[in-house]
Amino acid sequence: MLLRTFGGSFGVTAVGLFLAFLYGGTTGLAVAAILTVLEISVSFDNAVVNATVLGGMSEFWQKLFLTVGVLIAVFGMRLAFPLIIVGITAHLSPTAAVSLALEKGSVHEPGSYANLLHEAHPAIAAFGGMFLLMLFLDFILEERDITWLSWLERPLARIGKLDQLSVVVASVLLVIAATQLAREDKVVSVLMSGVFGMVTYILVNGLGGLLEEHEVADDDDESGSGQSAVAAPPRATGELVLKVGKAAFVSFLYLEVLDASFSFDGVIGAFAITSDPIIIAIGLGVGAMYIRSLTVYLVRKGTLAEYVYLEHGALWAIGSLAVLLLLTIKYEIPEVVTGLIGVGFIAAALVSSIRRNRRIGDTPSGTGTPSDLDPAPAAV
Repeated sequence: MLLRTFGGSFGVTAVGLFLAFLYGGTTGLAVAAILTVLEISVSFDNAVVNATVLGGMSEFWQKLFLTVGVLIAVFGMRLAFPLIIVGITAHLSPTAAVSLALEKGSVHEPGSYANLLHEAHPAIAAFGGMFLLMLFLDFILEERDITWLSWLERPLARIGKLDQLSVVVASVLLVIAATQLAREDKVVSVLMSGVFGMVTYILVNGLGGLLEEHEVADDDDESGSGQSAVAAPPRATGELVLKVGKAAFVSFLYLEVLDASFSFDGVIGAFAITSDPIIIAIGLGVGAMYIRSLTVYLVRKGTLAEYVYLEHGALWAIGSLAVLLLLTIKYEIPEVVTGLIGVGFIAAALVSSIRRNRRIGDTPSGTGTPSDLDPAPAAV
């Protein structure tokens, strides 16, 4: 299974590093390799979260995630997206933006490609930060049978019964970030980008739920069961209900937006290592391929079902990343710090999951009693 899942990543690595060598020589090869390792190390939590979504999709959509999806990730987010942002902010044509990107220039050189992208960072961070924050809040403010940091998650879930609380909290944090962290000339762009990030999350998430309900209703009509159109969640029934058709397509789009939100900071942070957009696209693209392969591997191995707190750890890592993204509107935060915090949450969740499995005799997830499934509160 390892070779089957990661075979494509190995092939992309060989091709990518070869192209980096042809383009930039040994220096280009070395920088691309560094960026690949950086992308993998700081995006592990992305793989875990993606696996929770991809686990409800058929193998066909999993293959699309590894093929079409990675093309969007590499050419869309790692190459085209920075060019589009620079073109919009500097009022440049696509051709002029590409020409500027191929010129050498540092982040601190006014008018350079790296500098223009750096100047656009507050708005980008606001969009990505608010999208990820909404994802985290919707998770942590929802009641669930299994909790990890029970001393904190249970009270938050009770508070979360207030309708649209996640939107209220996110809106307040956005206003604080825009007024207290952004420069005076960036306040409006940060607010608009943050609102757009929230709206994007609400639309994609809501559309996916709506289409899923319609497809379940159609299935019920065909079977004549007369049951409710809303299917019980897989975690409640122990059965995996795979999404198909429009619902699966929307979930695929959701994964792409999620990946984009994770990659914003990495793309801009890569300019601290090199200002060459081609090397950045190659290095981060190869790393993104490994993260996607890891996502599929986690799904096929059933890792999230066996280690039930991994999802919780990944979502807490996302919450921390969302806050860090908002802080980068004003402060420089090294990628290593972001990566270590995410890995720390996931490692703690993994240890808690292993302890839980030992406590209940290594029984499969979901087969114990409610008290077994929700042991004593864990600590990070």
